[in-house]
Amino acid sequence: MPSAIEWTDETWNPVTGCTRVSPGCDNCYMYAMYPRLKGMGVSGYETTPSDVQLLPERLNLPLTWKKPRRVFVNSMSDLFHPRVPYEFVYEVFEVMQRSAAKHGHVFQVLTKRPGRAVGWWMKYAGHFPHGWPSNIWIGTSVENQKYAPRLTVLGRLPAHVRFVSAEPLLEQVELTPWLKDGTLQWVIAGGESGFGARPMDLDWVRSLRDQTVHYEVAFFLKQLGGVRNKRGGDAAVIDGRQWRQMPVAGQE
Repeated sequence: MPSAIEWTDETWNPVTGCTRVSPGCDNCYMYAMYPRLKGMGVSGYETTPSDVQLLPERLNLPLTWKKPRRVFVNSMSDLFHPRVPYEFVYEVFEVMQRSAAKHGHVFQVLTKRPGRAVGWWMKYAGHFPHGWPSNIWIGTSVENQKYAPRLTVLGRLPAHVRFVSAEPLLEQVELTPWLKDGTLQWVIAGGESGFGARPMDLDWVRSLRDQTVHYEVAFFLKQLGGVRNKRGGDAAVIDGRQWRQMPVAGQE
């Protein structure tokens, strides 16, 4: 469905449900949205947010979209959750590859479990004779410095675009090692929003901006965060400027 997430055009959820794995998950919007969708009778949300469900009936949806778009994969789950079988991940990738070739879509896969993504690729790389599909971007979340090593793992994937989502940004994060060595082609930053949102210091954002500018890596400031107003879109301004850069690699 069309997305209000600033860095994508569409969300596609062939999997729903997830489980918390690090502090960035504490106030995950999925846990707030899930009961609402369940109450509305939306398919795929019949149980609880922690019940990971595969929805094969949604697999071919991107093939019906004729206009090229950026597609965020599993905004309501994690494609590399341990409860998602490798075989199903391959089916998702196969659809992404076909629909990218047919309609020019770009798929954005974000995971907090890059190790499992690497394990999957090691097993299934042979199914992709031309290598990692260039229209599939892969990223991981880093909310504080403790979880920055996820980027070392992410770097083992031969994707044309690897990115980090520093949202919710909970402290100042140093990404220089992974910007310098070419691991990252895109950095997204954002403050937490909604009930119980933890504040984001603008100096943390300035630090990430300066790091990306120095290494000429695309920087996207999604939102400043807040309890009642997430301050996204036109309000996501730092030092009088919006930062909405996108990577240019990986699009055919």
